[in-house]
Amino acid sequence: MDQYVIAVLVSNIAGVLSRVSGMFTRRGFNIDSLTVGETESSGFSRITISFHGDEDIKERILQQLKKLHDVREVEVLDRKDTVIRELLLIKVRNSAEVRQDIMTAVEIFRSKIVDYSATALVCELTGETTKIDAFIELVKPYGIMEMCRTGIVAIERGENCLKTVK
Repeated sequence: MDQYVIAVLVSNIAGVLSRVSGMFTRRGFNIDSLTVGETESSGFSRITISFHGDEDIKERILQQLKKLHDVREVEVLDRKDTVIRELLLIKVRNSAEVRQDIMTAVEIFRSKIVDYSATALVCELTGETTKIDAFIELVKPYGIMEMCRTGIVAIERGENCLKTVK
């Protein structure tokens, strides 16, 4: 099964996200990650969806998304021509014995500590999913207290843009 990343431009109104995610539920498609936010035009939101499937599943998802009310544009993003990032906030147990090891991991991964206490460190990391996964595995032995991930956001390289309907 391949992983696909789809960018969906939708009207920025209540209920659109529910209709988009509901389409996946009704059809039995699983979403790996879904992010949504306002675009450069306040009238539109951009939804980034990643999922696993074969070519047939991808085509069915595209067809169904295009049928939804308030969906303006749907595009499969080519991974080699796309910048893909994810954000991780992770709270790790802090103690004098492991503090330097955690700080070294933070430095190597170009992460940063955004909250510090005698008992916990909150680290922020952005990057590709594989980088996020590797960081989590590295700090797991120190004791992960809590974590949250945004899911991926993606944008095409160069001048290629998801069409904006004015």
